[in-house]
Amino acid sequence: MRLLFRLGGYVMLACALVAIIADASKSIARSELVLLPLGQLWFDQSPDTLNMAQAAIQRHVSPFLWDPIIQTLLTWPIWGVLGPLGLIFLWLGTRRARRSAVLA
Repeated sequence: MRLLFRLGGYVMLACALVAIIADASKSIARSELVLLPLGQLWFDQSPDTLNMAQAAIQRHVSPFLWDPIIQTLLTWPIWGVLGPLGLIFLWLGTRRARRSAVLA
């Protein structure tokens, strides 16, 4: 399981790095700050799955989860969501040091 967390974390960090470079390139080309939100990318690539995810979360999980929480995350830049999420996954995939009991 740790391997999957580490692999997912590295993939998310790589995607975040690519998103930072793409946003920086567009910002330099346009001479203004350009940040692509996660929701815009998702809508551009697959609007049907975005609508299905919204409906599934609102019906089966909680409407509160979609409206203030996920909608806010969808307005953040891609690297602002995937970077911290990748770091969390890497942290979950690390090996914990075992503490041995010391008998006095």
